[in-house]
Amino acid sequence: MELLKMEHIQKAFFGVTVLDDVSFCVKTGEVHALLGENGAGKSTLMNILAGVYTKDGGSVVFDGRELTNGSISDAEHAGIAFVHQELNIFNDLKVYENLFLGKEKTNALGRLKKKEMIEEAGTLLEEMGVELNPMEQAGSLDTGKKQLLEIAKALHSNAKLIILDEPTTALNNEEIAHLFDIIRRLKEKGTSFVFISHKMPEIFQIADRYTVLRNSRFIHCGEIAGVTAEEVTRYMVGDSFVSSDLYEARELGDVIFQVQNISGDAFEDVDFEMRKGEIIGFTGLAGAGASEVMQAIFGVLPIKTGSIRIFGQELHGGSIHQAMKGKIAMVASNRKENSVLPDMTILENMYISQHTIEGKNPHIQKKKEIEKFEKYRQLLNIKANTHKDFITSLSGGNQQKIILARWLNTEAEILLFDNPTQGIDVGAKAEIYRLILKLAHEGKTIIVNTLEIPEIQKIADRCIVFYHGKIAARLTRQEINEETVMLYATNAVYQKQGRTEEAHG
Repeated sequence: MELLKMEHIQKAFFGVTVLDDVSFCVKTGEVHALLGENGAGKSTLMNILAGVYTKDGGSVVFDGRELTNGSISDAEHAGIAFVHQELNIFNDLKVYENLFLGKEKTNALGRLKKKEMIEEAGTLLEEMGVELNPMEQAGSLDTGKKQLLEIAKALHSNAKLIILDEPTTALNNEEIAHLFDIIRRLKEKGTSFVFISHKMPEIFQIADRYTVLRNSRFIHCGEIAGVTAEEVTRYMVGDSFVSSDLYEARELGDVIFQVQNISGDAFEDVDFEMRKGEIIGFTGLAGAGASEVMQAIFGVLPIKTGSIRIFGQELHGGSIHQAMKGKIAMVASNRKENSVLPDMTILENMYISQHTIEGKNPHIQKKKEIEKFEKYRQLLNIKANTHKDFITSLSGGNQQKIILARWLNTEAEILLFDNPTQGIDVGAKAEIYRLILKLAHEGKTIIVNTLEIPEIQKIADRCIVFYHGKIAARLTRQEINEETVMLYATNAVYQKQGRTEEAHG
């Protein structure tokens, strides 16, 4: 039975068509993946459904009733909840207050039924399997728990259809498993989901059906069980996508970077060295310590013992500023929280790090900075209207390129990429991979931390696998594959060895 039917939807902004004759339907009690590159029209289509935008043409029928161009509140009353990629949490309110915002329970005198709301919030969070205190200040939550709170808000509204826009971007593996369990339980009760994600393994794990948009138009729909990831990717990006390995062997230079037995709160005795132009992949389960090692190298986290040497010189200071002066740059995980300055223009986001290093010269030569922006726009294939626009006007992939331009502008030699393709589409991912390989070819020394093994296979010369804060394995390029990495990442290889030794003992 169809819960949602959108037919022949048209939408344009300032004369530019962003949805052209798009149709989309969702059945009762299913997870429907809405797929496409950034700019394909997915968010616009869902914003029309949720009452954020009005459509220019077409029809929307939900739960047997046609929805005219209404409002967000009309969509919510109909049973539609939208969990946006941009979190909508009020940090100054407690967890339960966020859940009941606009839906507060009051007595006959208009006073808040605080105890009742706290108890109801606690019950909901417990049913979700989320360890959140209803009385905790929302501002004290990490990004992953804020995402789960957003989802709890949608569940609390008793929605018949929940739109999840990149819901797992800030979640670790355990939180993703919790979320998928919640989705499956609600699906069994008849709740439907629109799942927007760029992560193919997740799509094939949780979705029942899929619809692909490309260049503002409907391309294809079908059952997930009847399609492969390669076929879906081809629908998303067209024939221009090349699925072959991107990796290119290069001649490496001398050893220029040495991490010597460093230890910190989340890692211990980490030791490795790198040659000029080399790419190393870091990986391991979420929380294994790889990201923390990168943050320690960049001065975000303290190093208790050990040392770091660049071009033979020991790096002193243990601060971000010292790391930047030492020619180290870091493209941080979760760019929205850690990199993007939303109130600044594209140009300002690009030059801010360089001027932080050059603190002695506070004067900004605008003409010179614009010239550098144009150079990086061409080098990185940045798609932007003008440097004067806010960075939030760009797609996720182009925001990431601006952050990369920011660090290239500092003339850094050691580039640290922490989950660099998080929240960007397949086509933009391929561009990021090519950029990383190009930078290595030009002599940059690069570490890429990612949980996605195929990413490492596409770009890395070798791989370091972390387990519980320690290096579990150092793999050559030929040894990098999903099975081998997971054996070390989960410590299964040692358990397997132990059983073998016991059997022969």
